[in-house]
This record gives sequence, C-alpha cells and structure tokens, in this order.
Amino acid sequence: MSFQWLNMRITEESERRQREADTLERLPQALDEVRAAIKACVDAYTLRFGPESAQLQSSIQRLRVVVRDETNGKWEQRSKVDITTTTELPGFHIERSVGILDIVVGLLPGDKLFYRDGDEYLTMDELTRRILDRALFPKLSE
Repeated sequence: MSFQWLNMRITEESERRQREADTLERLPQALDEVRAAIKACVDAYTLRFGPESAQLQSSIQRLRVVVRDETNGKWEQRSKVDITTTTELPGFHIERSVGILDIVVGLLPGDKLFYRDGDEYLTMDELTRRILDRALFPKLSE
C-alpha cells in the first residue's frame, strides 16, 4: 500500500539531505569568502594603526584575528576572534570577547551562499562588522 503523505515526506527528506550535503561541500568556499573579507578589513586597520596592530591567522577550518595595542613601546594582545567551521549548523562558530556568535551558511538558487544570524540574513558587510567591530573598536559605541 502506498501512502501519499509518506511519499511526499520521503521526497522532502531527500531534498533536505541533498541541500545539506551541498552546503557542507561549499563550507570551505564560504570560509574562503569570509577570509578574504576579513583580510581586507585587517589590511585597512593595519594600514592606519600599524602592521603590528592586527593579524589574521588562518588554517583549513579556522580563522583567528588578533588585535594588539602598543603600550610602553611593546605590542600587547588586546583581543582575539576565533572563527571555526561547524557542520552542526552548518556554518561558523565565532568566539569573541563579547560573546559567541553562530552564523548559518546556506545555498541560494544559482549556487550562491547566504549567511544568517538567527532569522536575519547578513550581507558580507554586516557579517564582518558583527565579527570584528568589538575586537577592533572596543571603546567606540555600536
């Protein structure tokens, strides 16, 4: 016996699993996009405040931004931001001094990526601001 609801749910689950597999496959590319955007931000910051003021470190599944202040002629770490990929979301787990941020990565039609914080879809501009703003500018209000 064939049940219409069952066939529909099997189709829905198959499509969900395919979307999830496609997203997981694209997660490294998403991290590369974020890496390029954060590098541009760090480059602009260090151009103004000196080459030792911030540094982007990266590996295959992780990015780290270290921000330093010069005190008495010595550069000391003021803050850091760690961005790691996570397959559970799928997306990014971001640890900042002001708290944890989880960003969901997904696929749009046309094979384009989206970034989402809760129910809010983010542009790359907004995403980089949420990741870096408090680390780079802790004394400025939001």
